[in-house]
Amino acid sequence: MRAIILEIEPALKQGISYGIPAFKLDKDVVCGLAARKTGCSFYPFSGSVLEALRKDLVTYKQTKSALHFDTPLPKTLVRKLMTQRMVQIMVKKKRK
Repeated sequence: MRAIILEIEPALKQGISYGIPAFKLDKDVVCGLAARKTGCSFYPFSGSVLEALRKDLVTYKQTKSALHFDTPLPKTLVRKLMTQRMVQIMVKKKRK
């Protein structure tokens, strides 16, 4: 999953946010990943990202803030999730 994320957006820097591996664009977190015994989770660091793409996510378990999966997410879906989040970040920066 890390390779897919960095292939989609090579400019992202890896770090830790809220105790999980995260990928940042400047100081803003684009997404994060967590692996546990019960499976893996993708965190877009914005609940509205999952809501905006809910039609694409119907086959996945999720919470307000995370998408849960057992096998790697398709690259096209990761691209959609990341793009949605990066657009939010850019809009937020323009408002400042």
